[in-house]
Amino acid sequence: MKASYWQRGETIDFKNNTGKKIEATDIVVIGTRIGVAGGDIENGETGAVHVTGVFQMKKKAEAVALGQLLYADKDSMDITGTEDGNIPAGWAVYPSGADSNSVYVKLLG
Repeated sequence: MKASYWQRGETIDFKNNTGKKIEATDIVVIGTRIGVAGGDIENGETGAVHVTGVFQMKKKAEAVALGQLLYADKDSMDITGTEDGNIPAGWAVYPSGADSNSVYVKLLG
């Protein structure tokens, strides 16, 4: 089986069927992964969502180690180290203390 090159894959086209506007930099759930909206995407419209790169994201009040696997909380979209029931997000490119409200996340792609 052969494959044909389609695109670089840093962003993908995403059709917003959420029933509400997705704003630029919102975390977007894409099946079993997340991405980050590259711009506003009105409901019913298609827009670019980043699926690679490193993004600073809000996290829960917990310590995060360099290289730790991270997840987006299924309800709040805050980043957590807890896998159970949450959405794979990526891994930490810097450690972050429990007192910090953000972490730098390398998206899984």
